[in-house]
Amino acid sequence: MKAAVLEKITDIRENPAPLSFMELDDPVPARAEILVRVTACGVCHTELDEIEGRTPPAFFPCIPGHQIVGVVSGRGPKARKHPTGLRVGIGWIGSACGECSYCLGGLENLCADFKATGRDMPGGYAEYMTVSEDFAFPVPEVFSDVQAAPLLCAGAIGWRSLGLAGIKDGEPLGLTGFGASAHLVLQLARHLYPASDVFVFARSDSQRLFAMELGACWAGDTTEKSPRKLCAIIDTTPAWKPVVEALANLAPGGRLVINAIRKEDADKNELLKLDYPLHLWQEKEIKSVANVTRSDIEEFLRIASQMPIVPQVEVYKFADANRALAELKAGRGRGAKVLKMV
Repeated sequence: MKAAVLEKITDIRENPAPLSFMELDDPVPARAEILVRVTACGVCHTELDEIEGRTPPAFFPCIPGHQIVGVVSGRGPKARKHPTGLRVGIGWIGSACGECSYCLGGLENLCADFKATGRDMPGGYAEYMTVSEDFAFPVPEVFSDVQAAPLLCAGAIGWRSLGLAGIKDGEPLGLTGFGASAHLVLQLARHLYPASDVFVFARSDSQRLFAMELGACWAGDTTEKSPRKLCAIIDTTPAWKPVVEALANLAPGGRLVINAIRKEDADKNELLKLDYPLHLWQEKEIKSVANVTRSDIEEFLRIASQMPIVPQVEVYKFADANRALAELKAGRGRGAKVLKMV
């Protein structure tokens, strides 16, 4: 099979082609695994975190990719759940121990043995991959392959973030950053909380215009003050400046939810601008989002298909994976980027 492989940690600004294309043996499914012929794979900022070493792969060479849609083309001897020919999706969660207190308490995303697809095991930047049948999910027919791909991570993590925000219908919500995840969260929030105004903070005119087109009541720059204080703000950026600015826009008792597996260091000095009375006092709080559970993916796919949600997708050929990553790093485009394998 053909695969796009990361062989070492590198700075994508200095090395805009970090992935090498290789011919590898087709993987063989183990006991309760399925073999999936990949048809589409989303391009996520977490891939940049892997490439640049903020959340490095467990081994090299590594096949990244964790927003995967494909067709079951083979099964291990003990696999029973998904028949051959079924279209399935695979997300960031590749496995968890199933036995610790976190797993038993519905928080398998916090399991010490959590393994991520495309980081701790081979991912979807390839023509084929294997995965435990328990960590693959049927894809609703309403979505095409490229539409479904970003739902597996950008959508599922957005669903978890919105739940952690804890707002009630009618309470104002903020989104800072407006990429793959936030444009899905906005649509989800408008559906679940129709009486809640959504305020968007984004660095580019095109992102702010896109937010207004999707139903935001207001869109301003990252540094602008919202017209009213907000009960919750979800941060989907890789930077620190939006965190500080968002805290200033929270109402007393408000919550900032940080939806990012890692933050970059380029603007870390922005944290020195934290002013306790302005940014943290009056019982404001910060909540991070760590990974996703299987139920996050299952629940989001169900509600997304009922709406149905409409992902904005920019499609790239598999051969253009490096270009897609470089453009993601540069902040170009709007919505989600997806590799089409066939």
